[in-house]
Amino acid sequence: MAVRIRLARGGAKKRPYYRIVAADSRSPRDGRFLEKLGTYNPLLPGDAEQRVTLNEPRIRHWLEQGAQVSDRVARFLDRAGITSNTVHHKGTGKRAAEIAAKKAAAEAEANA
Repeated sequence: MAVRIRLARGGAKKRPYYRIVAADSRSPRDGRFLEKLGTYNPLLPGDAEQRVTLNEPRIRHWLEQGAQVSDRVARFLDRAGITSNTVHHKGTGKRAAEIAAKKAAAEAEANA
């Protein structure tokens, strides 16, 4: 079973509230999950303490068991210091092209 740490949406229409959960990767986004690992409330200000709450020991347990992390949750874990350098930038827009160009330039300097 492939376990993934990801967000499960809750809340009312236009009032999102997310649970950070460990779930089987094949289960629906808001469906069955194995364990609740934290919460994310995007309606709170960015510096609010309750915006993102994490159960660090259980997250570390699931990571040790080989759980994969979604991009958004990876950002939360990086910011909390649980993981490092796991942020993935996806996209095909102008910003993604700039990021790819910077990364290629940095690698070229490192190899030179």
